[in-house]
Amino acid sequence: MAAMTTDAIDHIETHIVTIKRDTPYLGPLGPGEAVNERGYFVRATNRTIYPTEDRSVLVKVVTRDGAVGWGETYGLTAPEVIGALIDDLILPLLRGRDPFDAGAIWEDLYDILRVRGYGGGFYLDAVAAVDIALWDICGKLAGRPVRKLLGGERRSEIPAYVSGLPRATLAERVDLAAAFVARGFEAIKFAAAVSHQGIEMELAALRDALGPDVKLMIDFHWMFGRGEAAALIRRLEPYGLHFAEAPVKPEDIEGLAHVARAVSVPVAGGEEWRSVYDAQPRLATGALSIVQPEMGHTGITQFMRIAQLAGAQHVATIPHATIGVGIFQAASLQASAAILDLPMHEYQHSIMDRNAALLDGTLRCEAGAYALPQGPGLGVEPAAALWRHARKIQG
Repeated sequence: MAAMTTDAIDHIETHIVTIKRDTPYLGPLGPGEAVNERGYFVRATNRTIYPTEDRSVLVKVVTRDGAVGWGETYGLTAPEVIGALIDDLILPLLRGRDPFDAGAIWEDLYDILRVRGYGGGFYLDAVAAVDIALWDICGKLAGRPVRKLLGGERRSEIPAYVSGLPRATLAERVDLAAAFVARGFEAIKFAAAVSHQGIEMELAALRDALGPDVKLMIDFHWMFGRGEAAALIRRLEPYGLHFAEAPVKPEDIEGLAHVARAVSVPVAGGEEWRSVYDAQPRLATGALSIVQPEMGHTGITQFMRIAQLAGAQHVATIPHATIGVGIFQAASLQASAAILDLPMHEYQHSIMDRNAALLDGTLRCEAGAYALPQGPGLGVEPAAALWRHARKIQG
């Protein structure tokens, strides 16, 4: 009887994708904000750096038999770092490995640098991109969508909430929100970091214009100390806030718990997490009603482990979705379809609606819900038009 042969990882390519924007992410520059010589600016409100373009890193994993998997991670700052980490550290350890060992591979890659202090940041972003690509290969080799490999498809579409109202004035932002509601969207989140006319004023204007039934959320972008955050959220409670996202700095775990104890609004967090090891101590405080894993940071393996840990504590998962061309967005939808308690998924309309045109496959959000990508693996891959925006850096 002939021995069973198994395909194996052979090589990995990384590409930086850069797509011009007319308006910076979240909205126009605010008072005192300026673009530097490298194309970055710092939001004065949350002290966070952003590029003026959409930028991400695509990863292509190829097996010895020619199977191809696509992954993607953040490339907002210093994207060349991702390519260097994959080329120097990750690829030599993965060459010859079975792509169906994706979970074990994540653990092996995490272990090699855990005592060096690299349990997050750029390194785990690089691991996340590779992890997504391995799951894509597994789905393609099995001839099934990734969601079928993650415990089964629990929903055929995923409710979506509109994220961001990137307009210059409050009146324009209210009009944009109303237009989305008219299209069938029932939940809208705005960014406190660009609410220059005042957070309470913006929430009041949206509630007045949209009525009592639309779910309204605020991303506080880690702007406040625990006392200030709690006092502000209490003032906002009469407007019917559906959840308060990231009210304090991510490292202030006790501060997050303090806010949760002080308010009646559900608290959400988790977009900056890379693994279940970030989720566990925060969930242990009882502070979070909602976890928001970001596929571009976690990859599929850790996205699912975070959601499963949260679910065991009866905490819902509402995934975060940020800047990218759509590969890790598709991965997030695949994983979300398999999670039990998932009320909705973030919809970054100012990014996805134009960048998804650079992909082959279905990546669509309309009438308040995402359609699931169809076909084996992730169900999407780069189209020919994408490569006009890409630059190969490794592989």
